[in-house]
Amino acid sequence: MEVQVILRKNVEKLGRVGDVVKVRAGYARNYLLPQGIAYPVSADNIKRIQAEKERARQEEERRLDEIKSFGEKLASTSVTIEAKAEEGRLFGSVTAQMVADALKAERGLEIPVKSVKLEHPLKEIGVYDVPVHLHPGVEVNLKVWVVEAR
Repeated sequence: MEVQVILRKNVEKLGRVGDVVKVRAGYARNYLLPQGIAYPVSADNIKRIQAEKERARQEEERRLDEIKSFGEKLASTSVTIEAKAEEGRLFGSVTAQMVADALKAERGLEIPVKSVKLEHPLKEIGVYDVPVHLHPGVEVNLKVWVVEAR
């Protein structure tokens, strides 16, 4: 026997928030409803899920605004990384981890290492624009100065 439920959370291979889906009665009764993942279909619950979706959308907009302002701050920032070098070539290389650590140490700005999108480690002295992916719609370039250690 199948029943209809309204999803409160995204469920892989089943649906997204607010979708009305048919599931087996046992799955709904024993898992989806007790875990708070779904509501039974009713007029009140449809209104409730619409209100939850609106709140989630507003929260996502607020979060995106914060990310964009952080991105603007990051784009106007530069970091300097000192490394041992000879004739312009580094003895090692500058990695995404080093860029993230330098940003935290110099500017107090913390970003996840996976957000730093270096195509390959930096192996020469110079100035680089390093892409930093903050959100699917927000990517900024961070100016990284690689200088020879004194």
